[in-house]
This record gives sequence, structure tokens and C-alpha cells, in this order.
Amino acid sequence: MNVTVHYQIRGDTSNQIAASIEDAIRTGRLGAGDRLPTVRALALRLKVSPTTVAAAYNSLRVRGLVHGAGRRGTVVNRRPALATSIRSALSKPRKGLRNLADGGPDPAMLPPLKPFLARLDGSPGQYGDDENRPALVKLATRQFKSDGIAVGELAIVSGALSGIERVMQAYLSPGDIVAVEDPSYTGVLDLIAAMGLIAEPMALDDSGPLPDEMNRALRRGAKACIVTPRAQNPTGAALDKKRATELRPVLARYPQVVLIEDDHAGPAAGAPAITLSRGVVRWALIRSVSKSLAPDLRVGVMAGDEQTIARVHGRQSLGPRWVSHILQDLVALVWADPATPHLLKTAALTYSRRRAALIDSLAEHGIEARGRSGLNVWIPVAEESAVVQAMAEKGWAIRAGESYRIKSGPAVRITVATLTPDESKRLANDLAAAIRPRSRVQTA
Repeated sequence: MNVTVHYQIRGDTSNQIAASIEDAIRTGRLGAGDRLPTVRALALRLKVSPTTVAAAYNSLRVRGLVHGAGRRGTVVNRRPALATSIRSALSKPRKGLRNLADGGPDPAMLPPLKPFLARLDGSPGQYGDDENRPALVKLATRQFKSDGIAVGELAIVSGALSGIERVMQAYLSPGDIVAVEDPSYTGVLDLIAAMGLIAEPMALDDSGPLPDEMNRALRRGAKACIVTPRAQNPTGAALDKKRATELRPVLARYPQVVLIEDDHAGPAAGAPAITLSRGVVRWALIRSVSKSLAPDLRVGVMAGDEQTIARVHGRQSLGPRWVSHILQDLVALVWADPATPHLLKTAALTYSRRRAALIDSLAEHGIEARGRSGLNVWIPVAEESAVVQAMAEKGWAIRAGESYRIKSGPAVRITVATLTPDESKRLANDLAAAIRPRSRVQTA
């Protein structure tokens, strides 16, 4: 038992005990992975019933602050659904480093918004207006249909992660299982934990989830399955026609599962749009504009079956009501502009060249790397923290893979969105030295 943790917890009721633990997490006295005392041990210490402690732990679990870890008992989540004293500091690269960690697009590859802002009429939406702007719905419908995606109903949401959350809220309850790619986007994993859900990993290769892995995860009782059809974060995987043909029959065996497709990069991904939704009873495909138009445009369009979209609409109407009509109008203006398709194509080609340049430079050093689409390259390593630290000493900020992984092996993620070819060669040299420091010294 962790005696230090044991004596930080106070309270006579389940609410007081839970509040004490929450305060310790918020202030950093309890950190990610810290193990809480067993129910029986804490009950003896606080002189309360085991039922009281169990209720406190359960309330924290449902809120995404802790999770059950088998024989390790109950532990603090990697990124609890709580603003902590150290969370913001850990999420930002150190000043002075070349930032290849954030995962965002190159500002130079985004369309300039000022001309479109000048064209807005400036009239904000009012109560009673249509929640979804007809112009944006029309453009999104046309875009989805051109990509071979069925459009029965549409919803406008505040980005990809917001859409994923809405769909899971519509169908899942705490304790339900969600099949996810492994590795997977940290935001998705954190959201699953925060909602009290259980992530069931699906191993993947460059073409997406492996069919046997998806079947295994769904057979374990998953009620939802989240797939990134292209620009998978962090590996860059993208579905191809062959893999999609293999995965659709797997999904067909589990008609109770809701399929959620996270097309967060959209046309900037550098890979064609492919969907697994054909023949699926319950599904949603969310396409965000954050990577293709601007991160601050918190807008996503969601296609899905009638029931799913109705549930998303219903839940959203009880909270934010609608996504800002000003933002919707701005996205519609940019999408409708004749120059936008060329800009998006240029961005996708540029990102593809930058991924290839880094992967080729790493290959010259015998280093394996993955990055078929999107903004990132995924590089397996033996020790993540050591490599990240060594690269920081050489002036590079890259991301350790731990927060993306469930069962998959260690790796680092490098965002190539702004990486020039010359930088790729220097980065590859430095990474080779960081991965194999001893052999490098011997060669010298």
C-alpha cells in the first residue's frame, strides 16, 4: 500500500472522501498512475464502512478521475477530467525548442480568413433560427456525396472530438466498452476515460485496424467502435479499399455497435475518403475543419443514420443549443470559394512531401517510421522518455508515445506540418544519435 497516498485522504462520507481525493489530484499531490488504497484498507483508516469508500471510488471512476487497473487496484487516470496544477505545463513544449510536438497544421497552408470575415454580414443568429445554416448543410451534403458517403441526416457540431462525445453520450453508459485504435489520439482516450467508459484496443497497421483485432474487440462486448479513416493520429494510417472490404463484414456481425468515424483532417489528409458505414445500422462520420481551414474554427459536420443524428441534435439542444452561426457562415463562405479546392490540394501535397522527406531521411539511418497520411510520423523506439529528452537537448520538441498507447509498443510522434526538407535531414541525424548513442560514439 502507498502509505503517502493513504494519509492524504480524509472524510466521513463518500462525498467527502471523493472530494478529498479530487483535491489531491487537482493540486498535484496525487499524480497519474498513483494507486489509491484498497477499499478495505481505507475504510479501516477512516473508520467508515467499505461501502462508503466503494461509493466514493465509483463516483470518481464515473467522472473520469480514476480507473480500475486489475491487480493494481484503483489508480489515478493519465489525464483526469480535471484542471490540475501541472496539466497545462506538461502539455506545452519548452520554450526555445523547434516545436514538432503540437500536431497542428502549417499556418501557411491554411486559407486566409480575413477576406471572408469582411464578407460576413455581421448578423448573429437568434433564438428561433435554424440551428444548422442551410448553406453549410448544402455544401457538406455535396462534399459527402462526392466522397461516396451516404447522407441521410446531418448535424453541425463543435469539431471532431465534440462530435465523438455527442455520439457516445447518445448511446453509452459508464462501464460500457469502446473499441479504439491502438495507438490512438490522446483526446479520444482521455474522453473515454472521462466518461467512465472502457477502451478496448484494436491493433492497426498502415491501412487501419486489423480485421481480427476489430472482431476480437467487438466480441468482447464493445458498444461503440471509433475508427480514423485517414490521417490517423498518431500513426498516419489510412484505410484503403481492400481493408475497408475486410472490415465491413466484421462490423456487420455486430449490428448493436455504433460506428464512429473521425475524419478530423478531411481533405488535408493526403488520402482518399473511405467509409466503413455502408450497411451499418448505427453510425456517424464527423469531418472537422480544424486541420484544413483553421484550428480556431470549432466546426465539424456529421453525417449519420436518422436515429443517431436525432439523438445528437436532441442532446445538443439541451446544452449549447447550436454551433455559432457566425462560424457556420464563415466555413460555408470558405468552402464555396473557387480557390479553396486548390488550396486544400496544395496543403495535402505539401504535407505528403514533408512526411516522405522525414521518412526517407530516417530510412537512411535504418530507422523505421510510419506516416501514410496526415500531419505526423510515428517512430518506434526502445525508450520514449530518453529519446524525447535527448532530442530536447538538441533543440527539438517531439511527443512521447505513452499517452497514445494502450498495449502497443513505445514510440515517439513527430509533427511534420512545418518541417522543411533540410530540417528533416538534420532531425534524422539527431534522432539516430538519440536512439543509438553508444554505436554513434563508437563510429566516431
